[in-house]
Amino acid sequence: MYRAPVEEISFTLKEVAGLRDTLQAGLLGDLSGDLVDAILGEAGRFASEEIAPLREIGDEQGSVLNGAQVTTPTGWKELYRRWTEGGWNALTGPEEYGGQGLPTMLSVAVLEMWNSASMAFALGPTLTMGAVEALDKHASDYLKRTYLARLVSGEWMGTMNLT
Repeated sequence: MYRAPVEEISFTLKEVAGLRDTLQAGLLGDLSGDLVDAILGEAGRFASEEIAPLREIGDEQGSVLNGAQVTTPTGWKELYRRWTEGGWNALTGPEEYGGQGLPTMLSVAVLEMWNSASMAFALGPTLTMGAVEALDKHASDYLKRTYLARLVSGEWMGTMNLT
């Protein structure tokens, strides 16, 4: 069973990646070390207790495309609902579109836990977060208004289309 290494990730963020100094300098608004630890702790719990138990089911069943409908493995629809209700999809999203506006380094840390718990599940949210970032940084105001709120909330998911 997967257990997220929350303490090691917290230490690395704060002491190696420089998050402690950034927080102490007040460069991240109201974000504190205690809040970072709470976010990492809950992300670790979610990865260990909710995502990891569905890893094998996801690998064995896979998602199935039938016409225009995709059916996900047993339990994934409910897992994704809990994911979005927990605000995980909105972690680094822009605040004006319902996001939490937290630093990317925090997102990278929690994505490591979720990918370790089940890369097959984490790919969808990871691609969505990438789509949010791309739109936020590079899209027209029209595209931002059209897509960002629904992507940040998790109502819609982003994809990767390679040609």
